[in-house]
Amino acid sequence: MKPNSGRGVQGFVGVCDRTPNLLQTATIQAQAQGITLRPLSEADIQSSYAARNTGIRAATGEILAFTDADCYPEPDWLKNLVPPFQDPAVGLVAGGINALPGKTWLEKYAERKGLLRQQDTLAHPFCPYGQTANLAIRAAALPSVGLFRPYLTTGGDADMCWRLQREGDWQLVFAEEAVIRHRHRTSLKELRSQWRRYGTSNRYLHDLHGVNLAHPISAYEVRYQLGRWLLKDLPKATLNLLLRRGPGIDLVMTPVGLYCGWMRTQGQAQAKLPDNARQIPPLPMP
Repeated sequence: MKPNSGRGVQGFVGVCDRTPNLLQTATIQAQAQGITLRPLSEADIQSSYAARNTGIRAATGEILAFTDADCYPEPDWLKNLVPPFQDPAVGLVAGGINALPGKTWLEKYAERKGLLRQQDTLAHPFCPYGQTANLAIRAAALPSVGLFRPYLTTGGDADMCWRLQREGDWQLVFAEEAVIRHRHRTSLKELRSQWRRYGTSNRYLHDLHGVNLAHPISAYEVRYQLGRWLLKDLPKATLNLLLRRGPGIDLVMTPVGLYCGWMRTQGQAQAKLPDNARQIPPLPMP
């Protein structure tokens, strides 16, 4: 979606759930507050990046702001996300991603590990990038590198940020006060899918940019870490819990972390970059 001087916001939606109906209701409610919502849909290519491209093509503002369906922006999100663009060298701004309070032990694990923090992706050894859960792009920066790769199913945020910085020579800035809140996965099925997708993303970015793959977990490493957990970490975490010096989630941090790492390793090993994922559509000229 995009902010502009007329308090207008455009958003792209899927068509397989109640989202269009909910947005129609929200559009009517927003009009009463002087805000124009323009819902769009993308049904030809089933990827979030194709949907984002649909929004970009329809946008008329100078700044394109992105978030995800499972994110909850703070009221001053856009207000804090836009100011860094006053520097004409800045082409991207990444905002802060904070976890919503979790109730399940998997949510607490993710919060304890700091998953999805922008600080981690901004420290990527190859090139920093911001996650599209909270990212803004200067519209004028896109003609030089093109749109998102529409047939890429994961890793497109890193790919876009890297192209803009390495090919377009645009700067990326972190706006920590521009916060959205994200809900972590609540089931093992969701967690497995998330970490396999991370592994798939690693493989795709390796094939596209020559980035080193994440270190795969070996059987020896699994045995070593489980042994260390049983003999040292688990007793220590149990004592801290009894003395109220630490959270209960510390009891299972190691086995859950190994499970996540193993799912990522499987994702890397089994993923194959589709041929059409290399396509980069140009930004249509006005």
